[in-house]
Amino acid sequence: MAMTIIEKIIANHSKASTVNPGEIHDIEIDIRAARDFGGPNVVKHILDNDLNVDDINKTFFTFDTNPTGSDQKYAANQHICRTFARDRGIKVFDINHGIGTHSFLEAGLAFPGCTAVTTDSHANILGAIGAFGQGMGDKDIAVAFNKGKVWFKVPESVKITLTGKRPKNIFAKDIVLNLLHEFGANSLLGYSVELYGEEVDKMTLDERITISSMGTEMGTIIIIFPPNKEVIDYCQERTKEKFEPVFADKDAKYSKTFEIDIEKFVQMVSLPGKPHDTVNIINVKKVKIDSAFVGSCTNGRIEDMREVASILKGRKVAPGVVLKIVPATDNIWEQCLEEGIIKIFKDAGALVSNAGCAGCAAGQVGQNGPGEITISTGNRNFPGKQGKGSMYLASPATVVASAIAGYITTLDEIPVEPALFTMKDIENKQKIIVKEIDQTQNTNTIKGKVWYIKEDNIDTDMIFHNRYLAITDINEMGQYTFDNLKDYEDFAKNAKPGDIVVVQKNFGSGSSRQQAVDCFKSLGIQAIIAESYGAIYERNAINAAFPIVTYSNIDNLELKNGDIISVNFKTGEIVNEKNGKSVSAEKFSDVQLEIYQNGGLF
Repeated sequence: MAMTIIEKIIANHSKASTVNPGEIHDIEIDIRAARDFGGPNVVKHILDNDLNVDDINKTFFTFDTNPTGSDQKYAANQHICRTFARDRGIKVFDINHGIGTHSFLEAGLAFPGCTAVTTDSHANILGAIGAFGQGMGDKDIAVAFNKGKVWFKVPESVKITLTGKRPKNIFAKDIVLNLLHEFGANSLLGYSVELYGEEVDKMTLDERITISSMGTEMGTIIIIFPPNKEVIDYCQERTKEKFEPVFADKDAKYSKTFEIDIEKFVQMVSLPGKPHDTVNIINVKKVKIDSAFVGSCTNGRIEDMREVASILKGRKVAPGVVLKIVPATDNIWEQCLEEGIIKIFKDAGALVSNAGCAGCAAGQVGQNGPGEITISTGNRNFPGKQGKGSMYLASPATVVASAIAGYITTLDEIPVEPALFTMKDIENKQKIIVKEIDQTQNTNTIKGKVWYIKEDNIDTDMIFHNRYLAITDINEMGQYTFDNLKDYEDFAKNAKPGDIVVVQKNFGSGSSRQQAVDCFKSLGIQAIIAESYGAIYERNAINAAFPIVTYSNIDNLELKNGDIISVNFKTGEIVNEKNGKSVSAEKFSDVQLEIYQNGGLF
């Protein structure tokens, strides 16, 4: 039977010769990794459940979110992982390596057709080499460490073909921001996307990484590039494994196909708050900035560094503007040093930090303060994701041009004299009081008061902000629930044990953090009911035995905030007890029901 790329990779790593969308298979995982903020919980699960490690040669820790170890909780968490790794003989990509997924590429551990899971929601950058990478929560990763396998639902596949010729000064970041403009954050939710076209074939590995990385922000499981010769040669030079690149069959079946004219693409910027809220850069030109950032797993590659250096050479960062640059890996950092790029950065007045994720996980440089306006090459600009200020997303060329100008501008419109600006002050946010937890037994029918939040794309930073990622005690998590969601900052104060949260599309998009599930358990919330979920969030909730229910339409319930509803997990029936109206949602799958009744994945 004809298969797509993702279907072939899953089939190759399962007991099935062919697989179909919707099927659930146990798949062998070639790379199983935990990072410095998810790692301690992985260790805890393994120790608490007396588990072994399946294959230490395929098991890794990566310390990339806080490579400086400058935060006490991060430092403690890293030490927990190091100690466990020493005892078990597991390799650690320590604070001197950089971003884990990029290190896997450099070390030859990742190759076309392989599988990898990590506690990094951007593990799907491995789609850049035609491999399967997936971010997962700490329970999943603990099982991967132990069994070498995880269960996975075969996603439906989408084929996107870019036609025409790429316009001048349209960089890879512009391409993915144009795709975000086209598809938004949830129209491709849960799909595996394959990218084709003449210009796609020409794309370098670094460009492919930029685009695949932001598949997470589009809601996709992964964006996969069929590997070209450059990618195959790159991987073959580094890996000891014998591999056969995986390509889709000519008659493979796709759920959706699109042809998009790349000649219509323009230089784009994401407006603060939403990566998919993209606009033509002409709409935001001359917006004054306080700071600029180049780096992250999306744009910390050597090609990005060279582009920035070529623009900065002989120029200075605008007075008062802070330009922060963080290469993705230490190898890239050293290459910048050898090529004289670091000197160009320093001569221009930029701050250069050691390799890592930078501000993305609140662990390194890249954070901004209240009132600060930043333009960044990062993949996310959710409220509070990289600080309390406003964050625009753009290509490295746009970011550095803006840093020189002092305001948002394009590469070809850098002024002779930079703009000056003044800082703004804002008030600090109040903390939320800790609530007691009401532990309830798992039952197949629940009843509770509704919090009806009519919003799409409530991401994990809105649910449980990254500044609390070092918290590993579930009893401490509830107090921070939704404290970064506008109009619901007091949710944790007012929610009662037994309440039920009803939301809309793409709930839990963004990070792989388990805390975004556990914070609701901490408060005693009984369930989340949504039209759709971020792929990693859905797994985390199921594995934690936290009920999530998916509906297609709930208008018939005539639901209002504070109504009492009952939910049957076995049948999917939801009833508004106030008016007697009901709708049918998706019932629990056999896997979800088994894990739920078991009290969790373990």
